[in-house]
Amino acid sequence: MKVSDRRKFGRTNLEVTTFAFGTAPIGNIFKPIDEQVSDGMIQSAWDAGIRYYDTAPMYGHGLSELRSGHSLRWKERDDFVLSSKVGRILKPKRRSDIDFAPWNNAAPNEMVFDYSYDGTMRSFEDSLQRLALERMDICFIHDIDVFTRGADQPEVFKTAMDGCWKALSKLRDEKLVTAIGVGVNEWEVCQAALEQRDFDCFLLAGRYTLLEQDSLDTFLPLCEKRNAAVVVGGGFNSGILATGAVPGAKYNYAPAPDDIMRRVSRIEAVCKRYNVPLPAAAMQFVVAHPAIPSFIAGTRTVEQLEKNIEWFNHAIPVEFWADLKSEGLLREDAPVPIA
Repeated sequence: MKVSDRRKFGRTNLEVTTFAFGTAPIGNIFKPIDEQVSDGMIQSAWDAGIRYYDTAPMYGHGLSELRSGHSLRWKERDDFVLSSKVGRILKPKRRSDIDFAPWNNAAPNEMVFDYSYDGTMRSFEDSLQRLALERMDICFIHDIDVFTRGADQPEVFKTAMDGCWKALSKLRDEKLVTAIGVGVNEWEVCQAALEQRDFDCFLLAGRYTLLEQDSLDTFLPLCEKRNAAVVVGGGFNSGILATGAVPGAKYNYAPAPDDIMRRVSRIEAVCKRYNVPLPAAAMQFVVAHPAIPSFIAGTRTVEQLEKNIEWFNHAIPVEFWADLKSEGLLREDAPVPIA
């Protein structure tokens, strides 16, 4: 498996690379990344053959889109695929009056949720201006899940299925965007959206990983039936599938509980037998599913990016996956890579 391998993006005419560059880190999440490092990572990703880039207005209050556009602007536009998102409007505001958390030294914009038809159209146009590119190829409705919206989620979801859907469907009909979808943290929300509307794709943060495969029950089979593409981000479950079961390991943005630590330790034992890095297994497992053409990963340094590329390209014997299943560490019905 290579980061530059290309796959058809669901029912659309787009092709994406199996590894995608995620731009949340260059929005300065948690701590700042300077302009040179940001640009260096995107250029290194390009040189490695990566041709799918994902951004969002949320990432750094617009900073990620600004930086992504800067680094991609002089590339041949038909040579890469770009996705961004709607659901937030950015309004200029004094830095001293903005709560940037968890972003650090972000762009001077206040974020306001807006899933209306007019808000979606404005968000789409604003993103293109920040990117200074003539189009985005894929547009996701962002964060209409319980994780983000809490008790307001049912009403937010309804508003998005009306306002955002109407706007994005019109943009797709007018060929101003090729694919439209939903980007959230919960597969159940993706499934509800696909059951209600004619979406092309989904961006799922986690929820289909070496540690979690419940989405195999109903969501991923529905995507296969409808030929809807699923892109997975957060495939390390926020850390533990990259670091292993070390003290302080994070699982879903919190300290990993004991049962998860034990399970990961057992997976690591199989990895050791076959000389397979745990992160390599985590990434390659995800894109073995026929509905999942690409794995999105964000990095903070060129060295980190290069390590991700090395892991993704690492050869894994088929016996490794068979052992994970025989030891009850992977669902029997989970698709696995074929050597």
